[in-house]
Amino acid sequence: MNVLAIDIGGTNIKMCLVDKAGQASAFKEIESGAIKGGQYLVENLMQTIAETYTGFDAIGISTASQVNSDEGTIIYANENFPGYTGMNMKAIFEGRFGVPVKVENDVNAAALGENYFGAGQAFKDFLCLTYGTGIGGAIVIDSTVYKGMNGIAGEFGHLMLHPGGEKCNCGCIGCYEMYGSTTALVRKASELDSKYSNGRMIFEGLEQGDQQLEKVLNDWVLEVANGLVSLIHIFNPPAIIIGGGVMEQEKLVAAVSAKVQQLAISSFSGVQIISASLGNKAGLLGAASLHLYK
Repeated sequence: MNVLAIDIGGTNIKMCLVDKAGQASAFKEIESGAIKGGQYLVENLMQTIAETYTGFDAIGISTASQVNSDEGTIIYANENFPGYTGMNMKAIFEGRFGVPVKVENDVNAAALGENYFGAGQAFKDFLCLTYGTGIGGAIVIDSTVYKGMNGIAGEFGHLMLHPGGEKCNCGCIGCYEMYGSTTALVRKASELDSKYSNGRMIFEGLEQGDQQLEKVLNDWVLEVANGLVSLIHIFNPPAIIIGGGVMEQEKLVAAVSAKVQQLAISSFSGVQIISASLGNKAGLLGAASLHLYK
């Protein structure tokens, strides 16, 4: 079976063909144009597929936003995806290409990718978190993503860790992602110097010995660890896989792991904090797995 795997983000859409062994080929990346609306995104994507790919047997879609994976619909999309909420991606793509289509939330898909092809292969149970604009989460139990009552379990970014703190985009106060996301790190670093506008610039500054920046990073690592410790005390998982561009820094993952071991109750100290191993392919491989591993 050849699966056309698609990973829809707010900025770009990645796609490729994936075979049964998880071998990916024919990569393509386009701008999502999400801000132009769901209809534009879908029509542009379908046109690109029609012009680029043939011979696929199914389509697996990983997408930002809350997803009803049983129906293949978008439950909720934020302001970065106007008009995306309510779209039935399964019906639209099956109608256009005549092959089975499955749709999953992007972090759940990434967790499935790690489960079948990456760092999660050694574990039946684990948590998966991605740190970026916000914090995404997924719960894997017995190699299956736990969805909750209405399919949206794992919103770890909205743990309320700071009562009376900053207001989150979700409308709640003091959410984890307002303090532990990459966005939060960049915000604090740019208050020191506007040149620290992204993760790459921050780590260049650290290499140059900026001690104030080092304090910002250490404070942020503590915020990341606080959220993870709360999850460890709830789920008692054997492993937590953490990903997102900033977490590709091995020293950073080691620092987070050390802080977690320092803060967690000693009886929970067996948990492993490990890096996601698939990088930006995790969502694609997870989307393919929706068909490859039914």
